[in-house]
Amino acid sequence: MSVSSVKTGATGISLLTGNAFYDPGNFTSIASTTVGVGGVASFTFSSIPSTYAHLQIRALTKSDYAGQANINMRFNSDTGSNYAWHQFLGDGSSPYSNGASSQTLIRCIHSSNETSTFGSGVIDILDYASTSKYKTVRVLSGYDMNGTGGYIMHRSGLWMNTGAISSITIIPESGNLAQYTSLALYGVKV
Repeated sequence: MSVSSVKTGATGISLLTGNAFYDPGNFTSIASTTVGVGGVASFTFSSIPSTYAHLQIRALTKSDYAGQANINMRFNSDTGSNYAWHQFLGDGSSPYSNGASSQTLIRCIHSSNETSTFGSGVIDILDYASTSKYKTVRVLSGYDMNGTGGYIMHRSGLWMNTGAISSITIIPESGNLAQYTSLALYGVKV
């Protein structure tokens, strides 16, 4: 049986038994950007309001570096060794995992060195406005190298600071954020 349409009533409907109702209307656009000609060294979402439960970044990214590069993230201009991350990834034939602590950033999206290939991903920043716990991040991302390879990844990160997040800086590991990189920040209500 297939479902061609679902209409909801005042109480909502869940298509997956046992799971809470998911209302896409709970996402509010805060800011977005598309990088122009020449690229930029980094991009910062600033003055983020503290009125949401979580944040989400939807990204289409590329570095202008000649090789593969990670697209990374920092909070509140903190360049100290207050971050940790780990990753699980696969290329269709081999799984791989690693991690690091005492880092100066969180690894997020990986981008290839193919001319027209961008990495894409969704970054969730949980409980970003809390002032009583460290901040955690989860990332689902991947890219295809036009049929000659690619990766799918699950990454997670930790910012060891109890301050509320008011700014997020996106930084490529090498080079600049290339033209047409697109970043959109959403607030998630509960």
